[in-house]
Amino acid sequence: MSAIRFEQVSLKFPGAPRPAVDQCSCEIETGRLVVILGPSGCGKTTLLKMVNRLYEPTSGTIYLDDADIRRAKVTKLRQQIGYVIQQSGLFPHMTVAQNIAVVPKLLGWSRPTIQARIDELLMLIKLPPEEYRNRYPAQLSGGQQQRVGLARALAGNPNVLLMDEPFGAIDAITRTSLQDEILRLQRQLQKTILFVSHDVEEALRLADRILILRDGKIVQYDTPFHILTQPANPFVYDLMGADDMVRQLSLLRVETAMISAPDNYRHNGEPTVTRSDSLRHALSLILKTGAQTLTVLDNGATVGVLTLEHIRDSASVGASA
Repeated sequence: MSAIRFEQVSLKFPGAPRPAVDQCSCEIETGRLVVILGPSGCGKTTLLKMVNRLYEPTSGTIYLDDADIRRAKVTKLRQQIGYVIQQSGLFPHMTVAQNIAVVPKLLGWSRPTIQARIDELLMLIKLPPEEYRNRYPAQLSGGQQQRVGLARALAGNPNVLLMDEPFGAIDAITRTSLQDEILRLQRQLQKTILFVSHDVEEALRLADRILILRDGKIVQYDTPFHILTQPANPFVYDLMGADDMVRQLSLLRVETAMISAPDNYRHNGEPTVTRSDSLRHALSLILKTGAQTLTVLDNGATVGVLTLEHIRDSASVGASA
């Protein structure tokens, strides 16, 4: 089932020479993290902001859970959708707890329920409630502010999150930490996430699917693995750096190249990797141990197998694309 569906969606701003978004059609499956990627001015943020109706399309239709979003009241629609922006967007005169409570209050939750939700979310983003609940945004680091911004977006328990370059203003080390946090939370919560980024490495690291825009048009929408190994055109090939095989292996997760474990598969002491490990780490483990097969685990359970041939195939297809 698709959580979000775009059907021939276009938006042309008054006086602009061409549409910012031009006849875009695609389906975002429930529970997927989709990164919208492309150069500056390609329409990434415009496409994102049409989902919560900060912009209205000139033509076409956007569906949320098969319902035309134009048929919903804007306020009700936005209460169903979490929204995270680059500078966190926290209200500076409110404490952390008050910021997180904004949407639950609008939804009419009881005070005890709101307080419990605040503490639950602060624990989820690893900011102990007793230490951070009553702090103000100015008393937080940039990374901590972004974590609180994420908690606020999750507060009403929306099924859909929109994230507009949320880590763009954060230093590289903190950005990597926050990316790890998003992956951890996504494995736990399984939200449908639209994530705007201009950073190819961030897209490859986070995405279940990547949607590439150029001049307002969708040029490719696929898994990171297929986009790297089967780029739609030279623009995508150059954008993704598809000729750099070592970089590919560093950024692609094991789950992009593994095969599902057969029903009769038994783990017989083979080295193990997790589905979120990089293919480069997996290759290093194979070369170090001489193992023919790696067992892929998820929360301790066997979910797949990975061989040198699988990794070689991913690299060789990318080289020939």
